[in-house]
Amino acid sequence: MMHSAETERPGGGKVLGFPLRGFGLFSGLLLSFAAAFFTFFLTTCLAIFALLVWNVGGHHSVDFADTYRYIGLPAGLIVLVVALPLFGALWLRDKLRR
Repeated sequence: MMHSAETERPGGGKVLGFPLRGFGLFSGLLLSFAAAFFTFFLTTCLAIFALLVWNVGGHHSVDFADTYRYIGLPAGLIVLVVALPLFGALWLRDKLRR
């Protein structure tokens, strides 16, 4: 009788439809850096548009480079600091269960 791999392995949780098991070391690192990269660009884009409204609406002259330095970079680093241990723990837990 044929069994699928899903029924043979113990079940893991899901977050937003993504399974929280089966990540290798490389895929965990890749996902961590991709999440930080995405967060950096999303927060920087939102900060640029917010600063554009602030500069035009209030006749200010705040430098747009501040959005990278004070918004995008810290947000990306925070996500990276959270994601690396998270995916590292998932990888380690999967290795210890095997």
